[in-house]
Amino acid sequence: MAFNLQESFAFERLQARLQNEMHTWLITGVAGFIGSNLLETLLRLNQRVVGLDNFVTGHEYNLDEVRSCVTAQQWGNFRFLNGDIRNLESCREAMTFKNGVRSHPVQHVLHQAALGSVPRSVADPVTTNSTNISGFLNMLIASRDAEVKSFTYAASSSTYGDHPGLPKIEDTIGKPLSPYAVTKYVNEVYADVFFRCYGFNSIGLRYFNVFGKRQDPSGAYAAVIPKWISAMMQNQNVTINGDGETSRDFCYIENTVQANLLAALTVDARSLNQVYNVAAGGRTTLNQLFQAIRDSLNISGISYDKTPVCQDFRAGDVRHSQANIEKAQRLIGYRPVFDMRSGLHQTIEWYLTHTSKS
Repeated sequence: MAFNLQESFAFERLQARLQNEMHTWLITGVAGFIGSNLLETLLRLNQRVVGLDNFVTGHEYNLDEVRSCVTAQQWGNFRFLNGDIRNLESCREAMTFKNGVRSHPVQHVLHQAALGSVPRSVADPVTTNSTNISGFLNMLIASRDAEVKSFTYAASSSTYGDHPGLPKIEDTIGKPLSPYAVTKYVNEVYADVFFRCYGFNSIGLRYFNVFGKRQDPSGAYAAVIPKWISAMMQNQNVTINGDGETSRDFCYIENTVQANLLAALTVDARSLNQVYNVAAGGRTTLNQLFQAIRDSLNISGISYDKTPVCQDFRAGDVRHSQANIEKAQRLIGYRPVFDMRSGLHQTIEWYLTHTSKS
């Protein structure tokens, strides 16, 4: 199953360390896909976690599932706040873990809250802007004032825009192709300005098409992998935007969790105030993805023989995307364990056992 034959020694050492050290974390967007996976990992490592979410794109059942995956004692290390990052006071309140009369200041922020989706931003740029830029600024201010030890935020591969070069290298970007891409680029600019003006350190992680368990397959803005898995499991038509030769660097959620924790706890000063590609370093076309999902479902006993339906390309979509991950490997010790196919197998196994929730 392993993609990289060299084990992720840096991450293994980090997990062993955390088993014996309790830190206090804040995860924004904790009820979402990535946020809930981060929560599960941290609670399993006996960490103390504050979670902030407004349930616009997150789901309470994601938190319920995490609760079922950890011990009662571990779940007791979680404090949830129903709040919006667009409200500065909510961000400030989230900077403390309160347990009865005791309180613990947040040490590490994992900022995942955002309104994702290129099409959503094209349809409603105002809401995307207020959440992704104003909300991000609020989190920077609250984290700076709380003097947190680390601030790790979800950036995006959409920042590369119209630059045609492959694989994508962090220092070379083009013009944004969507309002969403603009907001994620502004996050990087704001983070850099906060370092220059206030000495506030941060790390941005440019996610490349993250997928895995708990990713919502429903709704107009669902990501392609959960949407297609759900459709094929129900023997429904699958729709491809364009000719199917659009390609992406699909990154399994476990790789993304690894990158977040390595970035948050890095002790190398050179690694701070940087952005890193978080991906598997491969490239898969939509046609190849369709076949891979169909093959994996077939192995699990689900036969799908429909032909995908092609429609127009979507506005704002990048044609090809693939990451160079050397910088993250070199500076934070990132080693993706899963490639697209091995991650896809894990993802489908999860959906097969959670059909009532998908």
